[in-house]
Amino acid sequence: MQESVVRVANRIGVLILGRKRPGFDQEWNQTICRRSLATLKELGYATVGGDVPVVDDATIGAAIARLKETGCEALVMLQPSMGAGQLVLTVAQQWADPLVLWATPERPEDGKVSSCSLVGQHLWGASLRQAGKPFELVYGDPDDGALRTDLVRAISLARTGQGLRQAKIGVVGTHVPGFIDMAVDPFLLSRTMGIQLHPLSLPQFIDRVHDVSEDAVRQDVQRVLDLNLPMDGVTAEALPMNSRCYLAMLELIEEERLNALALQCWPELPNALGQWPYLAVSRLSTEGRSIAVEGDVDGCAGSLMSSLLGLGPGFLTDWLEHDRNTIFFWHPGMAPMNMCDPIGSDNGPTLANHFNIVKPLVVNARIRVHEPVTIMRLWRCDNRYHMTAFEGITVEPRRKLTGNSMLVELAESDIARGGDVLERFDRLLHAGMPHHMLVTLGKHAETYRRLARVLGLEWEI
Repeated sequence: MQESVVRVANRIGVLILGRKRPGFDQEWNQTICRRSLATLKELGYATVGGDVPVVDDATIGAAIARLKETGCEALVMLQPSMGAGQLVLTVAQQWADPLVLWATPERPEDGKVSSCSLVGQHLWGASLRQAGKPFELVYGDPDDGALRTDLVRAISLARTGQGLRQAKIGVVGTHVPGFIDMAVDPFLLSRTMGIQLHPLSLPQFIDRVHDVSEDAVRQDVQRVLDLNLPMDGVTAEALPMNSRCYLAMLELIEEERLNALALQCWPELPNALGQWPYLAVSRLSTEGRSIAVEGDVDGCAGSLMSSLLGLGPGFLTDWLEHDRNTIFFWHPGMAPMNMCDPIGSDNGPTLANHFNIVKPLVVNARIRVHEPVTIMRLWRCDNRYHMTAFEGITVEPRRKLTGNSMLVELAESDIARGGDVLERFDRLLHAGMPHHMLVTLGKHAETYRRLARVLGLEWEI
């Protein structure tokens, strides 16, 4: 009886391109292969393949079938001695997701060419580009720290490409009235990234909220109380309805096997439920789930990209105002709490009423200051997808607002590359960029640029 396949997180495939005819330094070939596989293991990857080189269509087919069977999330291609260039098309036919080409160095202090690895991977990369197949190339010795950083990023990009192709985003309702810049084309979303859009009924979601069991609500309310969140103008009596929203969204995600969820939150939900669902949204995003408000599906897809890259779902926010070198971002209280000042601090998360339609339950909190951040957006315009990303640092806001806010200052080096904020905003607006931006902690603009290249998106500076 055949054993069932156990899927292992962080499992990647490795193919080593061999040679039918002897050539180059085969001793160096074996040494660099052994060291490369050891490096992948040290980086925490469980590898499949790499034990026997592939040399023709038959061996490639058998190896890739094994990678698929074992659920590999990415494929790293080693070519320690330059092999047959024609086989690149065989691999491309059988592995639909982005490839990672790892070119290894020549034997040091040798008087002859030992591998031609970079030449071979150059040939493969150029051929993949001509064939319209995405790939990432890394080059270096397995023990080199910079190479290891590049390799981890390349594998993450490849895994993200695979994850998006298999992803399913739910949208409850549609974009909110008037926010037509957030209208989504489900077929363009599918053609470009493979993401399936799953429309869901807003009235049925409201019914689901009301149908959550009282026992489940009581248990969840206690979990919220255990967070010790201060309250301003609201009491614990507001918590049960928000727990219903949280549990209904969680149930919907699990029942429909969704990877992300966009929610039409106004004006219907505060009218039908008597509450905003923003505490529930904040909790879910704090737990690492990609949740978008206002029916922003493309913003939700950007958040999912960020999560698949290992950067967290981020904070989807309005671009509220700006000057030459700063941007003030704000949204009415649903940011991930792990991006905010600590609970109990002066600017930490506090439960309150919405500032406009004065109903509970929002999470007022300042995004942490003195933190490097990346501002990113994915959007549709001119029948194709665009992406931008740039970096800054959060600084002390000049004024305090309810909801979630942050003041981001762009570095002069970034301004030198892409212009000041006024120029950048004008350029991006004329490229059709919507008014929501995704902010993640850390410096990741180059990772997003490479992801846009892998996915065939139009990169906007």
